Amino acid sequence: MRYWLMKSEPDAFSWDDLVAKGAAGEEWDGVRNYQARNMMREMAMGDRVFFYHSQSDKAVVGIAEVIATAHPDSTTDDPRWECVDVRAVAPLKQPVTLEMCKADPRLSEMALLKQARLSVQPVRPEEWAVICDMGGV
Repeated sequence: MRYWLMKSEPDAFSWDDLVAKGAAGEEWDGVRNYQARNMMREMAMGDRVFFYHSQSDKAVVGIAEVIATAHPDSTTDDPRWECVDVRAVAPLKQPVTLEMCKADPRLSEMALLKQARLSVQPVRPEEWAVICDMGGV
């Protein structure tokens, strides 16, 4: 199993929106960055994903799971763009903010801090463990 972080603006698609989709989950569509798309192509069924609210909250708020591997993005006819499907697994008991991540030296090399604009990014197992601990799960 691999670990990832996916960002969404909460006013466009929030953690609560994903929870409302239930077991069917939702396509992680609309990604138009080659590096983010390529990371989604690497995702496998069952991989875990931190759901990160960008813009206002700037925090990891939940854990999701990949339930469908890369397939054509239904929001475009352009065959270059693919997406995965994810479903909500569990909320974090306490959101882990960007500021909390910056303050923890164990996360200093995390992609969230190094490639802040990337909407889909890998998370190393040790980073996953730290954020889960900080978030109370």
